Amino acid sequence: MFDSIDSQKLFDAAPAPLMVLDRELKYVTANQAYLEATSLRLDAVVGRNVFEVLPQVAQGPGDDGPRRFRESLERVLSRRLPDLVPMLAQPVMRSTREGPVLEERFWSFSHKPLLDSSGNVAFILQHAVDVTDLRSTETAKWAREDRREGFSPDQLATLLGQVWTVQENNKALDDERRYLRQLLELFPGAVGILRGPEYVWEMVNDNYLPFLGHRNVIGMSLIKSRPELEGNKAIFDMLGRVFYQGESVSMRGFKVAIRKKVDGPVEDMVVDFDYRPVRVQGGPVQAILVYGQDVTEKARAEAQVLHYQQHLEELVRERTRALEESEAERRKTEALLHQSQKMEAVGKLTGGVAHDFNNLLQVIAGNLQLLQREVEGNERAMTRVQTAARAVDRGAKLASQLLSFARRQPLQPLVVNLSRLVRGMDELLRRTLGEDVQLETVTAGGLWNTAIDPNQLENVILNLAINARDAMDNNGKLTIEVSNAMLDDRYCRAHPEVLPGQYVLVAVSDTGTGMTPEVMERAFEPFFTTKPEGRGTGLGLSMVYGFVKQSGGHIKLYSEVGHGTTIKLYLPRALEAESADAKVVTGPIMGGTETILVVEDDAEVRATVVEMVTELGYRVLKAVDAQSALVILQSGVPIDMLFTDVVMPGPVRSPELAKQARTLIPDIEVLFTSGYTENAIVHGGRLDAGVQLLSKPYSREDLARKLRQLLDNRQQRLAVRGPPRAASTPTTPTTTERAPVPAASRRLRVLLVEDDEDVRSSACELMDLLGHEVLAVTSAEEAKGAMAASNFDVLFTDVSLPGSSGVDLAREVVGRKNGMKIILASGHGHVALPRGEQPLEGVVVLPKPYALPQIQQALEQAVTLP
Repeated sequence: MFDSIDSQKLFDAAPAPLMVLDRELKYVTANQAYLEATSLRLDAVVGRNVFEVLPQVAQGPGDDGPRRFRESLERVLSRRLPDLVPMLAQPVMRSTREGPVLEERFWSFSHKPLLDSSGNVAFILQHAVDVTDLRSTETAKWAREDRREGFSPDQLATLLGQVWTVQENNKALDDERRYLRQLLELFPGAVGILRGPEYVWEMVNDNYLPFLGHRNVIGMSLIKSRPELEGNKAIFDMLGRVFYQGESVSMRGFKVAIRKKVDGPVEDMVVDFDYRPVRVQGGPVQAILVYGQDVTEKARAEAQVLHYQQHLEELVRERTRALEESEAERRKTEALLHQSQKMEAVGKLTGGVAHDFNNLLQVIAGNLQLLQREVEGNERAMTRVQTAARAVDRGAKLASQLLSFARRQPLQPLVVNLSRLVRGMDELLRRTLGEDVQLETVTAGGLWNTAIDPNQLENVILNLAINARDAMDNNGKLTIEVSNAMLDDRYCRAHPEVLPGQYVLVAVSDTGTGMTPEVMERAFEPFFTTKPEGRGTGLGLSMVYGFVKQSGGHIKLYSEVGHGTTIKLYLPRALEAESADAKVVTGPIMGGTETILVVEDDAEVRATVVEMVTELGYRVLKAVDAQSALVILQSGVPIDMLFTDVVMPGPVRSPELAKQARTLIPDIEVLFTSGYTENAIVHGGRLDAGVQLLSKPYSREDLARKLRQLLDNRQQRLAVRGPPRAASTPTTPTTTERAPVPAASRRLRVLLVEDDEDVRSSACELMDLLGHEVLAVTSAEEAKGAMAASNFDVLFTDVSLPGSSGVDLAREVVGRKNGMKIILASGHGHVALPRGEQPLEGVVVLPKPYALPQIQQALEQAVTLP
């Protein structure tokens, strides 16, 4: 404990009570004055805790002497600074004649830390002063009797009051210090206080400990706690500006390497620190408040943003250079894009127009062909019909060109070798061009195949040849070249709509007058032409453009005034082998006796088609939409072919109708027709595999040949594979194993009352198949008018009708007692009447949904009722 025997003698000889405690508050030693004042023996207390040795007395309310004594010692341990307790009650054991007596005494304690070589508290030295006499009333008497100078009763009372005031103030200061400590711990950053010119650590929060190596530096000077700062003039100059000049200093973004946890790794951090002077108002600076915060993530983010910003600036510079170098190319690309967007917009418009136009043409063409049979022998009328028919053909060609330009033409591509196709057109082209135009065809060896619609490509080449002939004024040279070609990335960058790869090139060149740049810019627009009025529609090149684009190709126009024109068609290479030629049906028009279900929502088109198919000898069923057609298909009626429009209203689309038809009748043929296919059966500009399509408008001959071709193919399939299995639904017969429709015992006149158009149409069709005569109306009021005008055998009415209900109508008919049979169709199953109503006699209830067998059974049951 002490370095020499002399030090121990001085310690023992000190007149004031002194004792030493270790960090566990156990006695290490005490001098004679302490032992005499407390009546303790040194050998009895060494190694024992001070609170076990000192006598304890019962504490009254507000008496917190032991707590204050312990807190004083704990403050010395934690802060490594001296601590004072001005007055504290502490009893001692006195030896008297009567024995040991516990005497309450008052003490003033001074506790001083004794630090080891590392700066930590090793021992606590206590200096005690007995101040009991200051509280005693005998003190005044003692002062009066002894006449001690300077001590009067009033002075002693004042001194005693000051002692208690100091004690209370110290307690308040201690509370405020604890409160301040709690506040410091709540700060998100590191907070510390350096007091005095030696910059002694007076307080730090837990967040500051990583910067101090997780050591307790309270009571240590800055240089002792951070010896590595010795000689760092910049740091101490900065602290001097704060302490001596009262400046506030901020240090931003400096790097430190610390351990965030005691046993953690060393990490690089970026921190901001602020140094603020602390002073009593109006007085000198007494301390420095240090506040720091971790800004590592912020610094990283700022560095990353700076990096991205620099990288972006570099990219902008590079892009700017590229734009400056290719300004002309950029303008050209923008012009091409603008042209492509314009052509796409016009294409959508023309596609929609073509749809309605083709429906109109179909009605006109069908009726003209039907009329032609009726005016045979009337030469004048026949001439007019034929003139109108030729106009319809021109309109159909115009609509086809519109669809080609709009890329809505349903293509049927085949893998072909263009060398054979072009050479096969030689005679046709020579007849078209005339004798004064020289034709040269050049084809390269080893030519690749391409997948295109050969019929459409022939039309394209023919259109280009006619345009060239007109441009050369029927005198010049036309050259058609076919070769392999590669379009590389560089070319495609200048033409954004083109994909790089292998193509088959068809180049058509003429020696005509050529085109100006203004004409070239609009050459592919529909209805644009430089020909005189009446000599061209302006759809030839636009049709070529649409066909090539729909085929996945690319078209390029080269022209110069006075030097002719070259149009290059790049068609994608196909790796498959060349396809065999499709078989074309020729010969006389033939009909048949099979059953065909016609599905068409346009009433005029439907009427025309039904009449044309009926004239060909076929048995015809008709439906207004796919949902109505499904009712007929599910009824068990034998059907050989479904002939349906592609675009129809309603929840069921035509492809789904075809799918369900093949499920119900596996050997049924399906033929689509449309003036505009949209995406129902055409994808990627091509018909789906296995799909048969008859485009509107079609002639009676085209319709007859297509129907006969598909039905003959069906008969051949059935002959090869034999009778098919039954359909997936056991109760639904196939077209080969058909359930015969029993003939009606007699033909009935049926009054059908149904407000739903789809149900009404299908019910009429089904009862017509049974051989009955049907009059259909939509309400009970119309039915009453029909019954007043004519007689009927059966009233077939829905329960729910607008106005009067079907039940009310049935009651009225029953009341007439005219022998008319009644069938009530109900969506509530067999329950047709509301609860509590009297049942109707002689009425058959037919639950919905119903099919042909249910209708037949209901009619037979109705006519047998008395």
